[in-house]
Amino acid sequence: MSTMRDDIRRGLSDIWPAAVAAAPIGLLFGAVAASKGLSPFEVFLMSIMVFAGGAQFAAIELWANPAPVAALVFSTLLINARHVLMGASLAPKLQGFSRWQKFLGLYYMADENWALAEKRARTHRLTPAYWFAMVIPFVSGWLINSTLGAMIGAVLGDPKRLGADFAFTALFIALVAAFWKGRVTFWTVAAAGIASAVTYRLAGPPWHVAAGAVFGLLAAWLAAGSEPRNVAIEEAEA
Repeated sequence: MSTMRDDIRRGLSDIWPAAVAAAPIGLLFGAVAASKGLSPFEVFLMSIMVFAGGAQFAAIELWANPAPVAALVFSTLLINARHVLMGASLAPKLQGFSRWQKFLGLYYMADENWALAEKRARTHRLTPAYWFAMVIPFVSGWLINSTLGAMIGAVLGDPKRLGADFAFTALFIALVAAFWKGRVTFWTVAAAGIASAVTYRLAGPPWHVAAGAVFGLLAAWLAAGSEPRNVAIEEAEA
């Protein structure tokens, strides 16, 4: 049975690659937000209150004066709708958490710490020590880097020229590989990826997020239904 120190050490060890990958994205967001007229303090407030990289980028792209409130609310709601499913899958595994730990922990849930927690839950009981050892450095890094990006945006330039925009993509490829369980995973990832790419090309963001989620869930359901019952159950529980 792991101790609190073991859980903290493991949480820090698991999250640091994601935190490093998020650094250039945070800098880029801060620079883009500053170009739209937000001050470093406003960028900091947005990051700590919203804490949703994709939704924050979408909001900044739509930013204008006066702000299109309806469009902002709809686009960010659509992009973050996946968190409903993520929270539902993770909630039963948080039995050792107090109410405030669940509320605060899930408020700052990101794709990265959710995926790592799901992977951890396959072999160990999730503890507050492990979860917050992941969340605190990841959130802190996003706050620091997005604010710093707003302060030095003009000097930073475009991180895409350094390939920094591919950092999250590479990270998610690694996370998906860790969850690989055979043909159900293949069809789920393939359907979600193709639907998302096609929708992004035809309709643009944020519709590609919803399309990827819907077609991924549909493919998982169809693929699992065609599997022998014991294999499908094993993959669904993994």
